Amino acid sequence: MTTATMLRTFCALVCIGLAASAHAKPAATPAAAPNVNETCLACHAAADAKGTAGKSIAVDGPKFTTSVHGEFNLKCTDCHTDVAADKIPHAETLKPVNCANCHDAAVKEYSTTVHGIARKGGNNVAATCTDCHGTHDILRSKSAESRTNHVNLEATCVRCHGDKITIAKGKLPGGDIGSEFHDSIHGKALRGAAKMSAPECTDCHGAHNMLPKSDPRSKVARANIPDTCGSCHQPEFKAYTNGMHGKMRQQGVLAAPGCTDCHSAHAIQQHEAAAFQTGAINECGTCHHESLSTYRDTFHGQVTALGYARTATCASCHGAHDVLPPTNPASKVSKQNRLATCQQCHAGASANFASFDPHASRHERERNPAYWYAAKFMEYLLIGVFAFFGIHTAFWLYRSLRVKFGGGDRKEP
Repeated sequence: MTTATMLRTFCALVCIGLAASAHAKPAATPAAAPNVNETCLACHAAADAKGTAGKSIAVDGPKFTTSVHGEFNLKCTDCHTDVAADKIPHAETLKPVNCANCHDAAVKEYSTTVHGIARKGGNNVAATCTDCHGTHDILRSKSAESRTNHVNLEATCVRCHGDKITIAKGKLPGGDIGSEFHDSIHGKALRGAAKMSAPECTDCHGAHNMLPKSDPRSKVARANIPDTCGSCHQPEFKAYTNGMHGKMRQQGVLAAPGCTDCHSAHAIQQHEAAAFQTGAINECGTCHHESLSTYRDTFHGQVTALGYARTATCASCHGAHDVLPPTNPASKVSKQNRLATCQQCHAGASANFASFDPHASRHERERNPAYWYAAKFMEYLLIGVFAFFGIHTAFWLYRSLRVKFGGGDRKEP
C-alpha cells in the first residue's frame, strides 16, 4: 500500500470517528445535591413560624449566614443531627443540640461550673450555652454585637441575674445583683470612656470556668478575692498585702477582711463618695466593735454618724489598704507618725494635741481615769437635775390641783 493510499485511509477513519461523536447521545450530568440550609429555611425563614406548642421556630437566614457558624458553612444538620434534608417534614420534637460535638473542651469545663452543677441538680433556669452565646446568631466575642463582647456581657448576665421572675424561680443567690452592678463604679465605667478596661462579670467570675465561691479554685472564693481584685488594682493589692489584714490572710486567717468585706462585691462605689466613707466605718465595726463604740462617742464619730465625711474616719487615721498596728513604726498611728497624721486635717496641731486618745472609753477607769470621773460626774449631775426638777414639778402639780379643786390656798375677800 502506497503512502498516499495509507494517508487517505487514515483521514477517512478520522472523519468516521468525528461523525460518530457528533451523533452520539451526550452523557447525563449528575443532579446537584440539594442545599440543606435552603431546604430548612423554606419553612423556618418565616418570622411567624411556630411549632405545634406555639413556640417560635423561626430562623433569621441572613443572621445565620453572618454568624460564626455561617462563616464555617455549617449545615443545619451539623447541629440538629436527628434531621435529614431528604426526610421532610421531620419529627415535631428534636433532640437538644449537643455543643460538645465541636466544643467538647468548653462543654466539659462548663459541666463543673456553678451553672453546670445547677443544671445537673435539676435547676432548669441555670444558664446554658445558648443563654449566653445565642442560637442561630452566634457571633465572635470580638464582634461589637456579640452577646459575649466585653461591653455586652453585663446585659447578657442581667437577663437572668437582673430579672426578678428568673431570680425567684431559679432561687439565684445574691438577689438582683444585676442592678447592683449596673449602679456600681464598675458598671458606670463600662458605659464610659474606660469601657474596654473596666471589669465585667467574667473578669471576676470566669466564663466556662465559672466555679461556685464555695470551691477553693474559684476566682471569687474568699481566699482568692484579693488576688482577683489585685489583677486590676495592683498598687492597692501591694499595700493590702503589706498591711496587717493582708498578712493575716497570708497566714491562713480567712476571717481577716478582704476587698469585698469593705467595698462589697457587686455594689462597689467610688471610694471618694461621702456615702461610702461614712458607711465603711460600720464595716470596720463589724470586727472592731469596741473601737467603733468609742469612736462614736467622739466629735469625729458624732459628725460622721450624721453622714458628713469631712471629719476623720477610720481610714483617715489608720489607712485604708495599708493598715498597720500602732506598734509598727510605719503605722500612721504609731508614736512617730501620729502628729503628722493629725496634721493632715489640723495643720496647727501640736504634740500635746496628738497625745489625745481618740478611742478613750468612759467605761475604763484604768485607761482614762480623768475621762471616767468626768463621765461619772456628768451622769450624777444629769440624774440630780432631773430628780430635783421632777420632784419640784410633782409638788407644783399637787399644789395647782389643790388650788383648782379644793381651794386650799384661796383667801376670801
